[in-house]
Amino acid sequence: MSLVDEVKGKLKGYSREQIVFTTHARIRAIQRGIDLEEIVDNIMNPGKLATVIRQKADRTSEEKFDCYFIYSGNLCHRYVLILNKKIIICTVIKINRRWQRRVEKYARV
Repeated sequence: MSLVDEVKGKLKGYSREQIVFTTHARIRAIQRGIDLEEIVDNIMNPGKLATVIRQKADRTSEEKFDCYFIYSGNLCHRYVLILNKKIIICTVIKINRRWQRRVEKYARV
């Protein structure tokens, strides 16, 4: 079983009431034009979840993941999630892949 499938299975075990946004995540979502309900829908129905990277969690009772939800060839959302008794959304980022590739190309100079 891949890490993506493992995280999808874990996310399906939570309810909407167990999803918590940090203040930072709320602010970033508003700044980046991401609807909070869209984030909740992606987490509750993780069909668009394409890539997951495990991160080091601060506590042993938590699991932390960097999750990428793909919308199209150019657009994806990145959520950093902590899973314990609830799903804690640490931050949300909207990524335009074409723009990101251009920045990464010139940032290496």
